[in-house]
Amino acid sequence: MNQSIRVGVVGVGSIGKNHARICAGLKDAKFAAIYDTNLDLAKSIGRQYRVPVAGSLDEFIALVDAATIAAPTTTHYEIGRRLLEAGKHVLIEKPITETPKEAQELERLARDRSLILQVGHVERFNPVMSALQERLTKPVFIEVHRLSQYPFRSMEIGVVLDLMIHDLEIILHLVRSPVKSIDAVGVPVLSKGEDIANARIRFQNGCVANLTASRISPEKMRKIRVFQEAPPTYLSLDYQNQAGEIYRLVNGQISRDKVAIEKDEPLKRELLSFIECASRGQQPLVSGYQATAALELAIQITEMIEADLRERRGGGVEG
Repeated sequence: MNQSIRVGVVGVGSIGKNHARICAGLKDAKFAAIYDTNLDLAKSIGRQYRVPVAGSLDEFIALVDAATIAAPTTTHYEIGRRLLEAGKHVLIEKPITETPKEAQELERLARDRSLILQVGHVERFNPVMSALQERLTKPVFIEVHRLSQYPFRSMEIGVVLDLMIHDLEIILHLVRSPVKSIDAVGVPVLSKGEDIANARIRFQNGCVANLTASRISPEKMRKIRVFQEAPPTYLSLDYQNQAGEIYRLVNGQISRDKVAIEKDEPLKRELLSFIECASRGQQPLVSGYQATAALELAIQITEMIEADLRERRGGGVEG
C-alpha cells in the first residue's frame, strides 16, 4: 500500500468521535468513510470533518483499506470479522472481543490474510511508557491506580474489562512472566458489573502487581509505580499528566529527579502507528495475541470477583 491508504471509523460515539477527529488530520492517509448505526450522529460527524457517511457496513467496507472499530464491545467480533474477511486492516478498541475464542478467531483471520490486527490499548502509546521502559530493569513490585468518574458508557462490562485491562496488558508486557496466583475483589455500585476492583497478581519470577480500578471516583487518576532492585529504583509515573519522578539511592542518600517526558496525545500516536503498520506491513505494538492475553487475565479476574460476590451474598442470606 502507499501513502494514500483509505482509512475509516466504525462507531463515532464518545471514543469514536476522537478517532474521527484524528483521522481527519492525517497527512499520510485519506479519511474515506465513517459508519454508525446512529445515522444522525454519523451525519453530524460527517459534516464536521467533511467525510462520506456509509449507509451500511457493506458500503463502508467498499470505501476503505483500513478501519478503526470504536463500537460497543459486543459488536467487535462481528464487525472485525467482516472487515478482515474483506481484506481490510483493523484496529479494534479494547477489549478486543467479548471472549478469548472470538479474539483468537480474529487473530487467525488476520494472520491467514497477512493483515494488520491492532488493538486499542492506548496507554502503550503514552510517552510515559517510553520513559518507563528506558529505565526498566527487573521490576519486583508494581502498583497501579486507574480512577475515573462514572462514564455512563460501556455498561455491558465491569470496570476490570473497561479500565483495568489497560494496566493488565501493560503489566504483562513489562513483567514477561507467567502468572502464579491472583487475588481479586470488586463491588458493583451503580452498574450490574463491578464498578471498583482490586487485583493482586503474583508472577512466577517473583514480581507482584497490585492494581486498583474505579469508575465511581470523584477524581481522575492514572498512575503506575514501579520498584526494582538492580539498581534500587522507584519510578512514579503519571499517565494522565505525562509526568514522572525517579528515586534512587546515591552515596547513601535518596535522590529524587524529574523524568523528562515529551508530551503528546497517545491516541494520535496509536492511530499514526496503525496507519504506518497497515501501509508497510509492520507488526503493531499491541497485536491480537497480546490483547487476547490481557483479555484472558481480565476475564479470570472478573470471574473471581463474581464468584466472591455470590459467596458473600449467599453467606449473608444464610447468616
